[in-house]
Amino acid sequence: MTQPLALVFYERLMPGSQLVNRLQDLNYRVLAVNNIALLAATAKRELPLLLITDLDARGEVLAAIEKNKTDAATNHLPVIAFAPDEKPDLLEAAQKVGANFTVGETALASHLPELLDQAMQVD
Repeated sequence: MTQPLALVFYERLMPGSQLVNRLQDLNYRVLAVNNIALLAATAKRELPLLLITDLDARGEVLAAIEKNKTDAATNHLPVIAFAPDEKPDLLEAAQKVGANFTVGETALASHLPELLDQAMQVD
């Protein structure tokens, strides 16, 4: 059976590398992107099962989420966006541009399997 592919954008080594390792432990293939400008093109080319983005990064992370959600080729992909616990404004902004799930870093680390299950639910 083929492992599902998760496309992960992060710049900060922690929690990004921890997230990648945890996804691999959960039997996901992971493709890490460290340049937000490449996220949309990479999602189109690689056809991941979901996108996970770090909101606390340089560049236009919110614009990239919105672009993926408005593009017919990628709008079906669930987006999980995370940010430091002390930056809830980033989570709210991500919801406004189309992120399916927004979560603080502590909750992401503690509840990743549950978040992935919810993200994979088909309406």
